[in-house]
Amino acid sequence: MTETERKFLILADDYKTAAFANKRITQGYLSSHPDRTVRVRIKGDKGFLTIKGRGNDSGTTRFEWEKEIPVTEAEQLFALCEPGAIDKIRYEVKAGEHTYEVDEFLGDNAGLVIAEIELTDENEAFIKPEWLGAEVTGQERYYNAYLSRNPYNTWK
Repeated sequence: MTETERKFLILADDYKTAAFANKRITQGYLSSHPDRTVRVRIKGDKGFLTIKGRGNDSGTTRFEWEKEIPVTEAEQLFALCEPGAIDKIRYEVKAGEHTYEVDEFLGDNAGLVIAEIELTDENEAFIKPEWLGAEVTGQERYYNAYLSRNPYNTWK
């Protein structure tokens, strides 16, 4: 029940033409504490409840537990969420044996685009497409829970 992922900024929107799927995602946080985030998400026509723990020193690996829930329950849980929501479009892009999830943020986080890749090990080799920019793995300000409280449009 752990996830290992790395995060990158995006240099260009070439990922859109390479994407094989995309879905709108809205999410809120029942708890955005770094030691235990509890997220409610609607992705397309499915609802999810996710609990994440604090990451390791490099920020690549952390506890993650996720269960699918009915969308109606997710909608009801949004009423209990902390202020600030995340709205984004997620593009899925294949690169070799991996799939990048590229999140184009909307609303107060518009202008921010982040790619994530899940790995089996933090040192696993992977292809880096030309549109991939600087790595931001482990930088708290690029976590969705942080962005829900400190939107990108408020950064200096």
